[in-house]
Amino acid sequence: MDHSAHPRLTDAELTQDILAGATVYGPGDQKIGHIDHLHGAGPSAQVIIDVGGFLGIGAKPVRIPLSELDAMRDESGTVHAVTSWSKEALKDLPEHRD
Repeated sequence: MDHSAHPRLTDAELTQDILAGATVYGPGDQKIGHIDHLHGAGPSAQVIIDVGGFLGIGAKPVRIPLSELDAMRDESGTVHAVTSWSKEALKDLPEHRD
């Protein structure tokens, strides 16, 4: 998928309500997980991504700064995000616990 033409979300749109459930893509357009929730809002928020697993079962929650994601909408309006993190690199992070 070519993400370059997708409109980026504004800082005001970087909220739990808009981002929760969004698919996260890594290098090579590999689907690496889904956004579970945020701590905070806007560009300084921390995002919790469920990585791996199948249909949400066995996924590992990890935390990265929202600034390391590029959040956008595709042609149909579906919110998703792109990051330079690979699935393997995210899986190596410590498990996030609320």
